[in-house]
Amino acid sequence: MRKHASALAAFVVLLMVLPLAAQAPSQADLYAIYQIKDEGFNRSQVMDIMSYLSDVYGPRLTNSPDIKEAAAWTTGKMNDWKLANVHLEPWGPFGRGWSNERISAQVISPRPFPLIAYAKAWTPGTNGPVTADAVLAPILKEEDIQKYRGQLKGKFILTAAVPENPERFEPQAHRYTDAELAELATQPVPAAQNPEDRIAQIRAQRELNLKIQKFLVEEGVAAWIEPSRGDDGTVFVQQGGGRDKEKDPPTPPRVAVASENYGRIYRLLEKKKTVTMQVDIENKFYDDDLSSFNIIGEIPGTDKAKADEVVMLGAHFDSWHSGTGATDNGAGSAVMLEAIRILKTTGVKLRRTVRIGLWTGEEQGLLGSAAYVKQHFGDRNAEDPATKLIKILPEHAKLDAYYNIDNGTGKIRGVYLQGNGMVAPIFSAWMAPFHDLGMNTLTIRNTGGTDHLSFDGVGLPGFQFIQDPMDYDTRTHHSNMDVYERIQEPDMRQMAVIVASFVYLTANRDEMIPRKPLPKPQPVRNFP
Repeated sequence: MRKHASALAAFVVLLMVLPLAAQAPSQADLYAIYQIKDEGFNRSQVMDIMSYLSDVYGPRLTNSPDIKEAAAWTTGKMNDWKLANVHLEPWGPFGRGWSNERISAQVISPRPFPLIAYAKAWTPGTNGPVTADAVLAPILKEEDIQKYRGQLKGKFILTAAVPENPERFEPQAHRYTDAELAELATQPVPAAQNPEDRIAQIRAQRELNLKIQKFLVEEGVAAWIEPSRGDDGTVFVQQGGGRDKEKDPPTPPRVAVASENYGRIYRLLEKKKTVTMQVDIENKFYDDDLSSFNIIGEIPGTDKAKADEVVMLGAHFDSWHSGTGATDNGAGSAVMLEAIRILKTTGVKLRRTVRIGLWTGEEQGLLGSAAYVKQHFGDRNAEDPATKLIKILPEHAKLDAYYNIDNGTGKIRGVYLQGNGMVAPIFSAWMAPFHDLGMNTLTIRNTGGTDHLSFDGVGLPGFQFIQDPMDYDTRTHHSNMDVYERIQEPDMRQMAVIVASFVYLTANRDEMIPRKPLPKPQPVRNFP
């Protein structure tokens, strides 16, 4: 019995190994990966691309002049690299554009000090310098509004409590440990959840904020001064007004202030001290073109039987405006541009067509990639009457896979499989040449909130890479510290090489990447 058990065990192991061996990179593939590594490590352009996107063109808020100029530079580089079909593909409507041209904010009495402050996107300016007193008007519920009616005209208003800033005893930047990666590779058993409670809380807070906003506009305040989460002068800033000039409610000037500055003003006002501020904000709105665009370019496939099949790589091109959009997501855009440059420059064989997509409107809800998917592949909200599944388009059958980068500057450690276990043996074999670069982990889990979800939502293989978190969530994500200095050059080179190699291997595989079943249509939800 023991001999038979051993033989059976050996047979089971052989069955497990054979699929991996069948997918292992060939000698030709390994030589191509050698070429990719050589170009990506020894002649990299990724940091030069990164500097142009973040330093030269700065923050790339969708429909702003900055993002349009950055797109023109990017398409110029893609044409320099001799990519095919380079173009801006419109989608929309998105809404009006916006930019902050100038902000100056300081306390001038009882003791002068400057403020670390940023205008919130899609809010108006002050129409020149305004000097006025600050007023503390805590509004925690709708009933509190009546306490301050008729008292706030021409004042700078503080309505929120001071954010807590607990002591930090651990570094904010972090690389995954082996134990953390091992845990990430496990499949968790889903627990019963009731997301409706959390959704209700978010919706209630949003409704209260809109009521406060309406009240402050009616009062004629000089500006709404709001604290940012974060510390050490880091300010997290997004939008404070709407993009639809006709439908969205008006808003006063809204200013996000570093928590340390906000706390000092708040405590002075609590002590009944008169605090006088001077604020000068110049913001501009752009109503000439309410549509946006995605940036597209290709390397045509060489195999006549497979050239109409497409492998895509992409990242979102837009950012928020207080930093320079470096880690979110200049890093992803630069890596994907460098990856397709490497593939073109090395001249490695690509049987399928390789297409890059750089998306706008991601920060407002994956809008650009969702529009592209709807235009080309399928509509996750529409039903095919024949199948009762989502409605798909002919191009749906021709997209092999989509690869995405959008978690900052941290190097690639593996791949989120998005629940597609059929891909595990393929990717496991493809990772072997990169074990010495730290890529060892596959997880059946998904990471949310970025553009691969637009593809996965219509049943296409869409993947986000696992990246070291670094200080993305703690320091740079949507903050004024989202700048070039937070980028790690060795990580960027590693990412570009791995992405280029995975795209190469996908483009040359005999079969397309296995797909999950088509999903059913998803109801449209206005959230929050």
